[in-house]
Amino acid sequence: MISGTMKGFYTMKTLLFSWILMVGGVSGIGANWGTQTSHPLPPSTVVQLLKDDGFQKVKLFDAEDGTMSALRNSKIEVMVGIPNDMLLTLATNVKAAEKWVSENVSSYVNDGVNIRYVAVGNEPFLQTYNGSFIQSTLPALQNIQGALIKTGLSSQVKVTVPLNADVYESKTGQPSDGEFRSDIHDLMLNIIKFLSDNGAPFTVNIYPFISLYNDPNFPVDYAFFDGTSSPVVDGSTTYNNVFDANHDTLIWALRKNGFGNLPVIVGEIGWPTDGDMNANLNFAQKFIQGFMTHISTGQGTPMRPGPIDAYIFSLIDEDEKSIQPGNFERHWGVYTFDGIPKYQLNLGMRNVGLARAKNIRYLDKKWCVFKPTISLSDANVAPSISYACANADCTSLGYKTSCGDLDAMGNISYAFNSYYQKNDQDEVACGFNNLATLTSKDPSTLTCKFVIMIETDSGLSWRLKGVGDGSVIVVYLLYMSFMFLITLF
Repeated sequence: MISGTMKGFYTMKTLLFSWILMVGGVSGIGANWGTQTSHPLPPSTVVQLLKDDGFQKVKLFDAEDGTMSALRNSKIEVMVGIPNDMLLTLATNVKAAEKWVSENVSSYVNDGVNIRYVAVGNEPFLQTYNGSFIQSTLPALQNIQGALIKTGLSSQVKVTVPLNADVYESKTGQPSDGEFRSDIHDLMLNIIKFLSDNGAPFTVNIYPFISLYNDPNFPVDYAFFDGTSSPVVDGSTTYNNVFDANHDTLIWALRKNGFGNLPVIVGEIGWPTDGDMNANLNFAQKFIQGFMTHISTGQGTPMRPGPIDAYIFSLIDEDEKSIQPGNFERHWGVYTFDGIPKYQLNLGMRNVGLARAKNIRYLDKKWCVFKPTISLSDANVAPSISYACANADCTSLGYKTSCGDLDAMGNISYAFNSYYQKNDQDEVACGFNNLATLTSKDPSTLTCKFVIMIETDSGLSWRLKGVGDGSVIVVYLLYMSFMFLITLF
């Protein structure tokens, strides 16, 4: 129990933290709102979460009508995104760019959506893309800017290109040796000059977690903000955390090329909570709270003093994101898929922690599990697990993950239940060649949650193909044929 004196101390500390942020320590904190999820929360519910938590800005990856409409009259500043697969069209067709701006910027601005930025592409120069978007990014950026000028919105809505921190590097590891990647150096300078000429910011995504994930020898404490036994000394400057060092590597690269005063936005920064040994609730809370406290003073970084404009990545877990980078990709949210905060977090905008989504409706309290009478050596077990995991989400299974304590039968049950829930508890989705059965007893453990999905208006699930019951496909085809006939009359 906390004494009255200590409780008063913590209350004063929270109020002071909040006051610092409001006075100007942070140039407004934002959140990334991704929608690659099988059971999305209603957009109006998410917008209410943003408002309840005090988020002043939101960064989107596309311009879905439901999302944009929900932001109407919310006063939340919006960065609306253009997916990479649209860049070529926008780069080669001025009319297409003008149409995109008309439909996805002008119409919503006129309808009360506070759009402030258009994000042209998303990390288009990632080395894993093998140069796929090198030729189209700058022309697309130019055409979108031209369309904004034509509509008279260019002073209110600025263009930018969210870039991964891999567009710059330091051969020595010292920020002062920062320079843009040699294979895109000239292109980067052309983009930066264009941004500068149009009063637009440079947007960078910085992920200390990835540094830890990619390098087993990376000093763990250097990823956080509590000091480190392995600081980076760069001349007269000592860096005690990788965020400041990474950020200033960019600032040095900009400075060397004549753009030292270009505004910088941290488009994504966060820490996942599952899918890897270093992705857990403790580290995530420690990192994001540490980051908020770190930037709350308004001191900025050694090379860029002042408020930092940043968007936390991300708001909500997305169970349909690609896991090519790693299983952690589906667990970046500060909220679970159903709008429940994962951990205590003070963003400084309210005197309590994160709000909880209201009026969420869940499916029935039942789970699909492996039949205890079935042998683990049954020939159908392995292919059934593979199918379930390929079409649902098994990223919480593995070494030192939240469900790492499960035995073999538990792993199978988790996979089966994930598929069953993702398909809205359709009984056919709990078949698996008669290996599975339904139960009303929650199989969750202290650390491993067997989820029950929320209700959505998604209608008939398309994921049921191949479950092992051909009648489902027949029903689906009959349904689609019926709907097609309706459209003819």
